[in-house]
Amino acid sequence: MEGFQLTDLLLKMYDNASEAIFFFNREGQVIALNETARLIVEPEVVHQMIGGNRNAICLTCKGYTSSQELRTCDGCYLSNPEENISSFQVYLETRGKGVVPYTASFQTVDEENGLRVLMLRDLTKQFKTQESLNQKIMVKRIIEAQEDERKRISRELHDSVAQEMLSTLVDIRLLKYMNIEGEALDKVKETEIELMRLLDDIRHLSVELRPATLDDLGLEAAFRTHFKWLEKNYGLVVHFTAELDSKRYEGEIETVVYRICQEAIFNALKYAETDDVAVRLFEKEGTLILHVIDEGVGFHVDHPDAKGTGLGLYGMKERAELVNGQLTILSEPGKGTVVQLEVPLVKGGTTNENHHSG
Repeated sequence: MEGFQLTDLLLKMYDNASEAIFFFNREGQVIALNETARLIVEPEVVHQMIGGNRNAICLTCKGYTSSQELRTCDGCYLSNPEENISSFQVYLETRGKGVVPYTASFQTVDEENGLRVLMLRDLTKQFKTQESLNQKIMVKRIIEAQEDERKRISRELHDSVAQEMLSTLVDIRLLKYMNIEGEALDKVKETEIELMRLLDDIRHLSVELRPATLDDLGLEAAFRTHFKWLEKNYGLVVHFTAELDSKRYEGEIETVVYRICQEAIFNALKYAETDDVAVRLFEKEGTLILHVIDEGVGFHVDHPDAKGTGLGLYGMKERAELVNGQLTILSEPGKGTVVQLEVPLVKGGTTNENHHSG
């Protein structure tokens, strides 16, 4: 009775398994295959398998992964009837899905009769998950490299180029007090003005690349400095509300929040046709939240490239994903735009807050 029950269970597993199962005899012919296997292989190939063609599997197999090659037929897993291979990767031309990767095992189940079984499990979902993960890791590394390079160039501009420019400006100013007059004095004054303008441009470029206040003092200080500069140079008034008590966070979080806010305000400045933007930064239930709101002309969220390329919005979403953040953009023509970023501050039982001292 127990033997019957076990046989019955095995038959049910064989018939209903999500894995494709092929049984081979000692001569390498397919003598049976379950329903899952039948569904993934072209009917003509199944017909040839059942008809005794020992090479029928080759009509659907596109190679396996060896220690030397990603896809090869050399040293085929079917070629050595004495060898059991518990896990390897193989590619099959499947019905309606093209070439699909499978994890496979090829085992002897009845040594006396030379009966062997090939079991296949579809790896498509795992491959897509791995591809998505690899893409996120690559994007993260690229953005980190960009920020590091921005920081390096910013410091170089501030500590070297700007200082050299300031020294030259001092020398120019000294010339005004020497015995020069007329056109020569006018030229010195003109050069002084040009150097002062160039020095301001260099300082601004340094801040735009990577504001030192972001690393030294955090988000609130960096935002206030940036918003003052926007008002002075573009006339854009940013109504800023911060409810953080100067709290600090992980460097990556601060960078992401700053860059997304910077991009959102840039878009408002460029496309919204408004002189006012409201920015709110606060915490709620373990989440850091950023709101950037304008009452400008708005746009169709589903068609952001009506003005510009839409790459800014794409870049904002990519940055948000780096810190497991959720970016929401709400807008309609004539009703303004709301950009909302939510960043979880607790991950895996640890907090992403970073309290700086001094």
